[in-house]
Amino acid sequence: MHLREQAAFWLGVQRGREGFLALQSLEKNATETAFREKLPFDFSQNSDPAAEDELLHMAKSDPDTKVREQALFWLAQKAGSKATAALADAIQNDPETDVKKKAVFALSQLPKDDSVPQLIHVADTNSNPAVRKEAFFWLGQSHDPRALGYLEQILKR
Repeated sequence: MHLREQAAFWLGVQRGREGFLALQSLEKNATETAFREKLPFDFSQNSDPAAEDELLHMAKSDPDTKVREQALFWLAQKAGSKATAALADAIQNDPETDVKKKAVFALSQLPKDDSVPQLIHVADTNSNPAVRKEAFFWLGQSHDPRALGYLEQILKR
C-alpha cells in the first residue's frame, strides 16, 4: 500500500489536470479506508482548480468519517475563505461529532480574521458540548485579543 500512496501523492503534485483525473478515479474506485484517508492530502497538492471542488465534495459527501475529516482539514489549508462555508456546514450538519471537531480545528487554521469570529460563533451557538469545548480550546490557542475578550466575557457570566 505504501507504493500506491506514494504514486497517488506524486500524481497529485506533478501531473496537474491529468493527475487530478487519476486521483479522482482512485477516489471512486479504491475500497481500502486507510488509502482513501490519504487522498484528500493528494488533492490538496494538485494544481488543478477542480481539486478544491473535489475536496469540498469529499468533505460533504464521503461515506467515511475519516475521509471527511481529512478533506475538511486539507480544504482549509488549500481553499482559505472558500473553505469557511464548508467548515461551517460540517460543524452544523455532519452527523459525526469527530468530523465536527475536526472542522473546528480546521477553522482555527484559517487566517485569524476569518477564524476567530467563526470560532466565537461556534462557541456561542453550537448545541454539541464537545464541539463548543473544541471551539473554546482553539480560541484560547489563538492568542487573539478578540478571543481573549470573548473568553473573559464568558468567565464573567
